[in-house]
Amino acid sequence: MRFLADALEPELEVTRTRGSFLFDANGKRYIDFVMGWCVGNFGWRNAALTKPIERFRGPDYVYPGFSYKRWEELARLLSSIAPGTLTTSFRATGGSEAVDIALQAAMVHTGRKKFLSIEDSYHGNTIAGLSVGASENRETFANLLSGCSKIAPPLDLNALDKVETRLKRRDVAAFIMEPISINLGVLIPETEFVTGLQRLCRRYGTLLIMDEVATGFGRTGAVFATEHFGIEPDILCVGKAITGGVSDMGAAIATREVAQSMEADGSFYSTYGWHPRSTEAAIATVRYMIRHRKRLAAHIAAIGKYFSDRLARMRFTRVTRVKAIRMKGLAIGIDVGKEDEADALQAKCRRQGLLTSTEGSTLLLLPALEIPQRVAKAGLDILEKCVE
Repeated sequence: MRFLADALEPELEVTRTRGSFLFDANGKRYIDFVMGWCVGNFGWRNAALTKPIERFRGPDYVYPGFSYKRWEELARLLSSIAPGTLTTSFRATGGSEAVDIALQAAMVHTGRKKFLSIEDSYHGNTIAGLSVGASENRETFANLLSGCSKIAPPLDLNALDKVETRLKRRDVAAFIMEPISINLGVLIPETEFVTGLQRLCRRYGTLLIMDEVATGFGRTGAVFATEHFGIEPDILCVGKAITGGVSDMGAAIATREVAQSMEADGSFYSTYGWHPRSTEAAIATVRYMIRHRKRLAAHIAAIGKYFSDRLARMRFTRVTRVKAIRMKGLAIGIDVGKEDEADALQAKCRRQGLLTSTEGSTLLLLPALEIPQRVAKAGLDILEKCVE
């Protein structure tokens, strides 16, 4: 009899992690090019993130109706690194809850109830997140939120025209998207699409929500992927790497105007949002990013070039064809054209000691941002043996 439900068939049993390595119950060591799917951006067991938790002597728990200085400190730090004029954080336990809060805030602030998003995107497992995700979700959950429309990729000027057609009705509360969609195989929109999207949202009174749960905290080479396009969202959703995997946390960071509307008329009570220990881990993570920002950016650029050069030289003779290699920072997608071939390649890499992920026909590589070149080389050597 099984007592624990699994969304996916477990690939291995994890016993410990360190740096860019993961170890299974048989003692086998794997090079980790998944890092919890954009969670362990700064490497597993990073002392700068784990030590503050070990030294923590604060409260076991803080009731959400009370105040807590470390919440204020974290909110201040997040505002200092967030793009644009985002000032106010709403506490959440993870990315799904952060997205839910953001969608609620958009409805409260605009007085509208409809949403627009990217087809086949992923924004979490709540009813709201599933509603703005892939349309096929409605085949399983027929009672998802109504009024959720989708724009299909590619995200170019033609797609932008479709966005305007939809927004000009002035009934859409928010457009939500990942600035770079890792779950769509590292889909990188055209700059003109993103800048035009912000312009249209402002013209028609629609809020722009950037879901940076996966792309935030350095994954694409910038602190937030939004920065690559020079835009200023109304709400930013974060999670995953905000604590480096040490603890669970999420946040929706909003402009002052949106936050004031939500505080006046919204509902965002979160029992375990920003648990004291999670707060310590997040403060340590953000301070680490601020302190090492230039070094991290330089390393991501250098090691990203190494990945790019190595991948460009691989022959990939064991797959039908490589349709594209898409990269931004250390978000890397290798589209092999067929989903079954991507899955087979992932399984082969795992047997050889390299952990990767897949999204459809794309093999994803999401290594730690500070991965040493010798470890990157060892992982890419395994990949090369598996594809040639």
